[in-house]
Amino acid sequence: MTKSPLSLAHYDHVSLYEAGFKSRRTDVAFFVELAQASGGPVLEYGAGAGRVTLPLIRAGLETVAVDKSPAMLRRLRERAQTLTNDERALLSIKRGDMRRMRVHARFPLVLATFNVVAHLATFRDFAAFLKRAQEHLQPGGQLVFDVPIPHPSEVEAEADELFVVPRFKHPDTKQWVHQTERFEYNPLTQALLVESTLRAAGSPDALVVPLILRQWFPKEIEAILYYEGFKKVEMWADYTTNPAVLAEDTLVFAATKAGTRRSSRRSRNSP
Repeated sequence: MTKSPLSLAHYDHVSLYEAGFKSRRTDVAFFVELAQASGGPVLEYGAGAGRVTLPLIRAGLETVAVDKSPAMLRRLRERAQTLTNDERALLSIKRGDMRRMRVHARFPLVLATFNVVAHLATFRDFAAFLKRAQEHLQPGGQLVFDVPIPHPSEVEAEADELFVVPRFKHPDTKQWVHQTERFEYNPLTQALLVESTLRAAGSPDALVVPLILRQWFPKEIEAILYYEGFKKVEMWADYTTNPAVLAEDTLVFAATKAGTRRSSRRSRNSP
């Protein structure tokens, strides 16, 4: 059995990561539509291997993609080779920490996609990220990010309780990969350990990959956004612009920077 000691090792196994989330598309369509309404350019934190980034580029939006994982960014650079020359000219890839990195440009829209804010472990971390986002936003621009709603089945799970995840095919060997997860929650730090065990069909060997995610509660996030100077905070349900009260799994936060807001072509009352 192989076990990684790193809390972010989840992102080192790029092919398995991509295979596991291959069917996840609703968020991509949502972010692309939102970006089109902003008119671009877009700054995206947590770009990873380009699951959202490349659709943004193909939609004609100049995008600066930021991520901390070397393995993910290598895959993004590989995938960027499939773009046309004109499309590649729209893409800038930066490796860096969302709490500290500056790109010396301002944007009408800053995205932090696929729960990347769950890697911000403390209020100080979150505040540092929000300060960077503010610096990169045009007056009236929006910071938009998604965050999972803390779920009782995870935060109250016994440490030895295993949950079965739908199997998927290994992208290289084409074998079925069976996966289980266990959860271990620390109520003092609000940190949730998600430990995934992946095993190819018929194999005695397993890959154990830990991931640590801070569980941010909605009112915590709303409070810190206002504290850091955003003038308006909206909460939407599950990659729609429906009210947050209808959310089942995910909240999307849209925080507006003070200043004159540019007009938007996106309807705020449509999913």
